[in-house]
Amino acid sequence: MLRGSDLSYGYARGRDRSGFSLRDVTIEVPRGSLTGLLGPNGCGKTTLLRLLAGILTPESGTVTLKERPLKDLSRREIARQLALVPQETHPAFDYTALEMVLMGRHPHLGLFELEGPHDLRVAHNALATTGTDHLADRAYMTLSGGEKQRVVIASALAQSSDVLLLDEPTASLDLGYQLDVASLLSELNRERGVTMLLATHDLNLAASVCDRLILMREGRVIAQGQTTDVLTASRVRDIYGVVADVRHHERAGHLTVTPVSRAQ
Repeated sequence: MLRGSDLSYGYARGRDRSGFSLRDVTIEVPRGSLTGLLGPNGCGKTTLLRLLAGILTPESGTVTLKERPLKDLSRREIARQLALVPQETHPAFDYTALEMVLMGRHPHLGLFELEGPHDLRVAHNALATTGTDHLADRAYMTLSGGEKQRVVIASALAQSSDVLLLDEPTASLDLGYQLDVASLLSELNRERGVTMLLATHDLNLAASVCDRLILMREGRVIAQGQTTDVLTASRVRDIYGVVADVRHHERAGHLTVTPVSRAQ
């Protein structure tokens, strides 16, 4: 479905251009999977998402979507198949929640074409799917953090894309909203077959919703595969420098990670 092969990317810093770089990264996001992208701050998760979304162009390597190189697709073609949900969204104007979601329909409109009844139906359906239809007429900036995040996910759904890339979708949310967003993502993946790549710092969120994981450190992929195979105490120690208990929680029904101490 979505693959990055031998991707490298660097940021210029000073005369020697020795900024952060992503080096020789190869990953696969299978169709219908909910894949977690884990790693410490600055390891390259957001850069990788932007490369996969076509926002950044790799210095070397190739991104393919449905076996077609991303560089051969127009921005409109990409947007019809793939949507990126950023960590934060700051609109330039005081849009309502419905107007924010309708923006997801732009890849399906012609030049100077306005949204029609079908687009409105799609937008309201996306709001209903994310439990935010009652917020349609509310100003987006007046919503709570959890409500905003669900509206942005609704906008991505309104694009009618097969693939969602999500950057820290539960960051800065309280525990209740974290559970709501986690439940929503699982439902979208399970019932609508949406393929997802979820970048997060929350190991327990990833363990609870993701069937596959990709672990990164210092611009490289350290491991990828099934969650139960990849998420281990030794890998948590290697990547985060933290001693942790990783075990199956019988009541929760998935792995849980409990940090114990800094590794010596």
